[in-house]
Amino acid sequence: MSGRRKHYFPMFIDLTDKKAVVVGAGTIAKRRIRSLAEFTDRLVVIAPEVNRELKQMEEEGKITILRKRYEREDIFDASLVIAATNDNKMNQEIYSACKCLGIPVNVCADKTRCDFYFPGIVSNEDFVVGISTRGRDHRKSREISGKIQKLLEEARTPEQDKEERQE
Repeated sequence: MSGRRKHYFPMFIDLTDKKAVVVGAGTIAKRRIRSLAEFTDRLVVIAPEVNRELKQMEEEGKITILRKRYEREDIFDASLVIAATNDNKMNQEIYSACKCLGIPVNVCADKTRCDFYFPGIVSNEDFVVGISTRGRDHRKSREISGKIQKLLEEARTPEQDKEERQE
């Protein structure tokens, strides 16, 4: 494997009833929260303070917010964890705890401490597509995502085709 460029295996997992924890509530954390909220009913955000958008998501029942500093016990029953604080020492503590507990972790500020990465996500009722440029070209990823979104909007499901034939 050495000498070759890294390729990331695309893996889709059911997070519906699994607890996902995001530590932090800054710009990057909010992007991860928005993405995860579409896939889990048990999204917990840990941050002493949150902005209006996250408060709104909490009011809508999309997330649970623990307004406090992170403590190791916060992640014991998590299925995945995102460390998205501006405190490198805390991010390292979260990473170490997750490794000890066997919990997949993503440290947003450090690619070397990520068991998984967030792809660009395009979805509709029937499809979820993840796009990765290996972290090299986010603009290109957005461009490809837009093209795929248009394809999904044009795509018809077998159920739609069946309904149309029956009419």
